[in-house]
Amino acid sequence: MVKMLNFKIIIERDEDGLFIGSVPAVPGCFSQGKTYEELIKNIKEALELSLDFAKKNRAYSAKIHFPEEKKQTDFVKVIDLPIKFAC
Repeated sequence: MVKMLNFKIIIERDEDGLFIGSVPAVPGCFSQGKTYEELIKNIKEALELSLDFAKKNRAYSAKIHFPEEKKQTDFVKVIDLPIKFAC
């Protein structure tokens, strides 16, 4: 049986303009790309490889937070919000 799971991906750009993606629910699952499209391709491959490894390694599988199978939600975005703070 094949399930469709929706993992959340955090996407950032580094100082060189590379797109960096990480999957918080899957330890060690991250990738990068020169373009957004390349990152999506690469992070999908990294996630598939991580999940394939989890099938063979129970200790690693136990560390993954598998989302419940459900419809995709409409996530808007994550932002940096600058706040003045004096110590």
